[in-house]
Amino acid sequence: MTVEVSDVPEAKRYEARVDGASEVAGLAQYIRTEELVAFVHTEVAPEYEGRGVGSALVRTALDETRAAGLRALPTCPFFAGWISRHPEYQDLVYQSRSKVSD
Repeated sequence: MTVEVSDVPEAKRYEARVDGASEVAGLAQYIRTEELVAFVHTEVAPEYEGRGVGSALVRTALDETRAAGLRALPTCPFFAGWISRHPEYQDLVYQSRSKVSD
């Protein structure tokens, strides 16, 4: 099974397709700013769950985030969990620089 992931900026999401099919097997919605990409929702069609579609979405989205020189804000639980299991991507996680003063 081959998973192809592409960014669809006009829809603000990454889409995954399997074996060249036209139907979307999974998607990852995002909000992009000048300094980060917030990944807000990931969805995989039930027939593709557990077959690597979600991982392909996350890996591609994070690789492209890194290539663009941006940080990732994983508000989606799937993205956050995936990053926690892949330490090579943890440096991409956005850290707020605001400080609370007394």
